[in-house]
Amino acid sequence: MSLISILILAIGLSMDAFAASICQGLQIKENNIKNTLSIGLCFGIFQAIMPIIGYFLASSFANSIKAIDHWVAFILLFIIGFQMIKESKDASCEISHGLSLKSLFSLGIATSIDAMAVGVSFAFLNVNIFSSSTIIGITTFILSSIAFKIGNKLGMKIKQISELIGGVILILLGTKILIEHLFLQ
Repeated sequence: MSLISILILAIGLSMDAFAASICQGLQIKENNIKNTLSIGLCFGIFQAIMPIIGYFLASSFANSIKAIDHWVAFILLFIIGFQMIKESKDASCEISHGLSLKSLFSLGIATSIDAMAVGVSFAFLNVNIFSSSTIIGITTFILSSIAFKIGNKLGMKIKQISELIGGVILILLGTKILIEHLFLQ
């Protein structure tokens, strides 16, 4: 995968965290630097770690399914993207009113499960997992921090739009991977 593809993927993956950060911004009145950095770091760290976990879990059997690895990557990205598009229709924020370590941890895990699935697909795509995960983590940190700051100003509509865009990006990247392996190799 090219650097541009990984950056686009990072943006797509970060949209769940972006939406959750908007919800936090809507509910937490103290939009100070400590809260902003806490949100950004939490989501960024989880989004960076989960692809690595998925990558190493899948690496053990990647060679066994090399002939269909592009289909596996496509299906995983399509399912994640479709789920994000489906969730974009929900205009609610199911997040607590405070910024606690427990709620941050829960949100970090919940918004990064899809990143672990992408890590699984990375095992089939010959991707440098550490540089890719770093890009994903930094992108998520930046976008989540911005989303928290603007959450109380833009509201729910931007949450829905971000999840929709993220889902479309993941589906398009999965399709790109499939087309490259079927027709360009």
